[in-house]
Parts: sequence; C-alpha cells; structure tokens
Amino acid sequence: MNELNNKWKEECGVYGVYSHTEDVSTMTYLGLYALQHRGQESTGIAVTDGAWMDVTRGMGLVNEVFRHQVPHMDHQYIAIGHVRYSTTGSSLLANTQPLLVNYAGGRIALAHNGNLTNAAAIRHEMEQSGTIFQTSIDSEVIVNLIARSRAEHLEDRIIESLRRIKGAYTLTIMTEDKLIGARDPQGFRPLCIGRTPEGGWIISSETCGIDVVDGEFVRDVAPGEMVVIDESGLHSYPFATDEPKASCVFEYIYFARPDSIIDGQSVHAARFEMGRQLAHEAKINGDIVISVPDSGTTAATGYAYESGIPFVEGLIKNRYIGRTFIQPTQKKRDIGVKLKLNPIAEVVRGKSVIMVDDSIVRGTTSGKIVKMLRNAGAREVHMLVSSPPIGYPCFYGIDTSVRKELIAATKSVEEIREYIGADSLHFLSLEGLKKSVPNVEAEDMCYACFNHDYPINDGEKPESSSKYVFEQGRS
Repeated sequence: MNELNNKWKEECGVYGVYSHTEDVSTMTYLGLYALQHRGQESTGIAVTDGAWMDVTRGMGLVNEVFRHQVPHMDHQYIAIGHVRYSTTGSSLLANTQPLLVNYAGGRIALAHNGNLTNAAAIRHEMEQSGTIFQTSIDSEVIVNLIARSRAEHLEDRIIESLRRIKGAYTLTIMTEDKLIGARDPQGFRPLCIGRTPEGGWIISSETCGIDVVDGEFVRDVAPGEMVVIDESGLHSYPFATDEPKASCVFEYIYFARPDSIIDGQSVHAARFEMGRQLAHEAKINGDIVISVPDSGTTAATGYAYESGIPFVEGLIKNRYIGRTFIQPTQKKRDIGVKLKLNPIAEVVRGKSVIMVDDSIVRGTTSGKIVKMLRNAGAREVHMLVSSPPIGYPCFYGIDTSVRKELIAATKSVEEIREYIGADSLHFLSLEGLKKSVPNVEAEDMCYACFNHDYPINDGEKPESSSKYVFEQGRS
C-alpha cells in the first residue's frame, strides 16, 4: 500500500485463450487490459503454435510492456497471460509471469493468482534434495512439483501437485496442445470459462475479460476443479470438491471490476446493496452523499437511493497520477493525496457531507480526505464504510499490512473516528455485508480479515507468513 492508494492491493489476474481461427495473443492482450485492476506491477503473455513456445514479459502496465507489439507467432492457437501485484516475492523482472519451463515431459507455461500457505515448507524440502529455484515467488513451487511428478499423464501430474499445495490459487497452464485452468478447493479467487466469437475457449479471472473480446460466459470453474481444453473440447477434472468453500468477500467489496459476475453474483449489485444496508444501519441525515472514487461510488449510490439523500460528485480523482508516485517527505505525501483527490468546494461548502468508502485500512488517507473536505467548507463530514473494520491480515493472495498497521486492530471505532477527524463513523456490520451478497451462501465466504476465522489451518500461525519469505536472509 502507499499514501495515495490506502487500500489492500489486488492479487493478480490470469487469462488464457484456445482458438485455431482467432488471434489468441491479441485477445489475451485485450483480456489482460480488462484485468489490469488486479495487478499493475508487471505483465506477460506466452504463446504456442503447437511446436514452439515463447513468452514476453516486462515490468509495468499492459500498454507499457506491449507498447510496440503484442507477442505473435505464426499459426499460434494457445496463449496465456498474467498481470501481477506481488503477494509473494519482490516486484522484479525475474518474478514476472507467465513462467516458462522445460522439463522431461516437454514445455509448460504457468500463470498464478493467489498465495500458497505451505510454499515455504515445500520449497525447503525441494532445495534439500537439490532443486534450484530462479525466482522468489511461490508459483515456481507449483512448476517444480509438476516437473518432479512421476505420473504418466500431464493431467495426473498437475492434480498430484495441486493436492500437495494449500492456500489460494487460480492457475492457467499452457502446453504445446492444451490450455488448462484450475481453482483451489476453497475457491478463494475467481476463475471462469467463456467461448470466443468463433467457438474457441477463454479462461479468465473475471467475466469482464470475456466481455472485452465479445466472448460468451459459460460458467465458473468450480472450487477444487481443473479444466483441460484441447482438440476434443473441454474436460473437467474435480480433484478436491469436498473441502469447505471460502470465496473472498473482498472481491465483491473492492477487488473485482463492478461489471464482473463472480459465482453467480453481480459485483455491482452487491456493492449497491452494501450502500443500502449502510443506510438502514447508519441513518445519517446529511445534505449530500459523495463517494471516495472510484471504489466507493457504487455503495454511495446505494446509500443515496435508500436514504433519499442526493448523490453528487464531491471529490474529483486524477486518474493519470499512476500508482508508483514516490513521496519521500510528509509534505510531499500530503501534496500527493491532493494530486490524486480534490474536493469540489462549490458542492461541499456549507453542507453536511456523507462520504462513503469501501474500507479503511490504516486511516491515513481517510484523515487527509476529511481534512480536505473541511478546508473546502464542508460543515460536517460523516464517514460511512461499506465493509466491517479490517482487524486481521489476509494470507490468501492479498498484500496486506501486518496486524499492528491495521488501524482497526489497535483502535475502537470511536478512536478511529477521532483519528480521521470525522463527525461520525459507521462501518457496515458483518451481518449487513452477508445480506449484500445474496447469491453466495454466507458459509461459503471467507471473512477472516474481519473475524479472524481463517479457513485453512495448516499447523502454522497465519501471522508467520511473509511476502518476502523466499528472500529473507539472502543478499
């Protein structure tokens, strides 16, 4: 996180296309563009024509890495892609994906979204037996497990590997003749299947990646399912379907694009309902409702709809500042927030302002925004949050602060209100959040960041996890 984007970072996005009649690399490029919100550090595309396989990767946004040319290969018919925000391993070129490796069974390219909770133990075991790792990301553990498997068929190699790893993952894997997708048994991260306009196949982290190429959504990959696409079509291989489900509720609160549908639930509809639930719980009678753009906007419109208080645009977001702006001093950090968000004085002056945001993590940016609104003439600033207080870190594919940096872990709601300087502060209740996602059973969601109920217990305390677990102690 940084001062300009005081949010939990998205995880990654994965994408894949199988088609003999369409430009699979360009379609993958467009799909990654649609998934750019899931990772902005690096990106890559791997393609194959059935005989050769190549990968192009780089640091930066999709349009920056592929500024001059999208990867191309004559007669290409399979491509996979990845956009990354690092949750394990530093943001380095060596850690970009897809990974492309040679092994005894041929070549595979792999792209991974998520975080493995037992990757360190598996990697240590492999290193003791002589395995050499070239990255500091947990995704390389999966590749090595596949390569070391003694199973005869690739599908069996992958399933054997998936049954060893724990945590959150969605995968796209490419061989010379297959496109493969897999989703962890809990279903932490989303993954879906679509058809291309000419009858090919798409695997995407979100449905928006299917929409952008005029594809047709088919279904979600089920938790604990691997799908294999080849010349004969799509084949399903359930490998762990009896595990309790634990889809990440933050996909609906913040991570996913509003126009996506995940496990049958519209993200936009869920966020709108969060705003309506806030209106029932908070009952603040202000003059206007504004949002912290863009992630708080849908919930803010839901609050306005339910309360009858008009929604107006009170904060303007500068969408051209980027996510790597450096603020070495406190004064420059304060200026940085003003560069990203600026109040419209004519709208807020003299008004009792209800400001809706999706979450508060550290509280630093929230305090600066409240102060800006007061300086612009707001008479009152009431802050409403469309999620419960975040009191615990996530270890399933989100880069979160250690617990001591989460403001709700050390302060009460009243203390947070005083810290950010708002006239009132209300967080959506956990029960209200559950009501806002009606198409997914509440018991099939993960709320660990709110209630400390971690769905995977692999014998280690979650707090022992580290983003740089494979780099500690190394020069």
